[in-house]
Amino acid sequence: MPGCALLSVSDKTAIVDLAKGLTGMGYVILSTGGTARVLRDGGVEVKMVSDHTGHPEIMNGRVKTLHPMIHGGILGRRGVHDAEANDNGIDWIDVVVCNLYPFEETIAQGDATADQVIEQIDIGGPSMVRSAAKNHGDVVILTDPSDYDGALARLQTGTMTLDARRELAWKAFRHTANYDAIISGWFGRELDMSQPEETAVPIRAMERLRYGENPHQTATFYAEPGLSGRSLARVKQIQGKALSFNNLADMDATLRAVFHFDDPACVVTKHMNPCGAAVHPDGPEPAFLLALSADPVSAYGGIVCFNRPVDADTARSLRKSRTFFEVIAAPGFTEEAKEILAPREKIRVMELPADWANSTPGGTDARRVQGGWLLQDWDLGAPIDWKVASTRNPSAAEEGALRFAWGVVQHVKSNAIVLAKAEDGGFVLNGVGAGQMSRVDSVRLALSKATRPLAGSVLASDAFFPFPDGVDEAIKAGVHAIIQPGGSIRDDAVVEVVDTAESTMVFTGARHFRH
Repeated sequence: MPGCALLSVSDKTAIVDLAKGLTGMGYVILSTGGTARVLRDGGVEVKMVSDHTGHPEIMNGRVKTLHPMIHGGILGRRGVHDAEANDNGIDWIDVVVCNLYPFEETIAQGDATADQVIEQIDIGGPSMVRSAAKNHGDVVILTDPSDYDGALARLQTGTMTLDARRELAWKAFRHTANYDAIISGWFGRELDMSQPEETAVPIRAMERLRYGENPHQTATFYAEPGLSGRSLARVKQIQGKALSFNNLADMDATLRAVFHFDDPACVVTKHMNPCGAAVHPDGPEPAFLLALSADPVSAYGGIVCFNRPVDADTARSLRKSRTFFEVIAAPGFTEEAKEILAPREKIRVMELPADWANSTPGGTDARRVQGGWLLQDWDLGAPIDWKVASTRNPSAAEEGALRFAWGVVQHVKSNAIVLAKAEDGGFVLNGVGAGQMSRVDSVRLALSKATRPLAGSVLASDAFFPFPDGVDEAIKAGVHAIIQPGGSIRDDAVVEVVDTAESTMVFTGARHFRH
């Protein structure tokens, strides 16, 4: 014979229909506050929790379900604690329907005070959910409205198996764990504590992907809820096929690079490394044309991102290029630009939030390793301690190109070498050496990838030169301005090679490995 069903939810979706189904089976509906009002307005007979416990809600509703009549009714084991329940006048609560205060939604508003946020920390709700989930052999716990219809049908037909109850309990524990992790994350951000002794990171499945990096790997895109700022979960897809694992990884790498620059910029990435990059004061179209020209062969099938909205001229140039891009991303597209790109229906067109340029990534930069995680602060670009190490100072044109190259090299896989040139009023990439085991090999690779004359190019290195050999090869090829962190025990020997060639070298004092 059905006993009581306790319904206390923040998300009222479908709660009236569920309650009507339960009352139709003979359940007594217990409820509180706003949920009780919604149920009564929907024509459901409700017994207030305060009437059930014989104790009023107190402390502005902070204490209402934390009572032995509630938790005894949920936690008591049928067939074990029956006599004790009877002696204490406790009725069994066989169904608990509960989801929690809108803490995540409150912090997402961005303007809530600390007191307002703290008031949205649910105490009684998680206690009921965990109690019901622990005792799932006797109690059905529902935390998600999408489960209501299926659970009600199972209860009505007597097919609520132990496995079904266990699945609902698992979901309930995920619900409370995620909730607590979001709260913990908020406190950590308020206290500026990014790497505590122990932590829980909430993640929520956003999209099941076709496969991972390779077809034999399963994959899902998860987002960290409660974070504002730069988050791929906030990017809107305007057109194109569903994003793949590699699309998302490459788009993330490209966005990191293009939003490094304040001037209008375009970056083209292939396999997590920039193969084209440019900045141009006249806007996204000339920046795109320069970036594409840096390595048009490698650009095919790549990701192209802008730090300015895409207008009609830029969209036309994207189409005229006849280069297939997997993804085009920008902080906005004009209506005409959308119409121009629409016929390329396979291309994924992604619109970034307008505040992307003025925000930073939330949380911490994390990498999964076997058995654990590596957590670090985001590398948002350390300040440049600009120090000319050579006898000759860079010219104004060389300085602009050096600063551009330094911005790009930070987003290339180590060992990283980048060549760049001033051209047509902007700056453009002119060769990349990425991911080599020795720095001199990265220099050789970058020189071999140049699509423009090497004379007049500048070179950036993400870490110091351990030997003069890489610098010597670059200078012999026509590169006479170099920027690097410095700090090697052989810096003097490296600078000597530069001075002998009447070239110029700048130390930045900051390394930017990207593994």
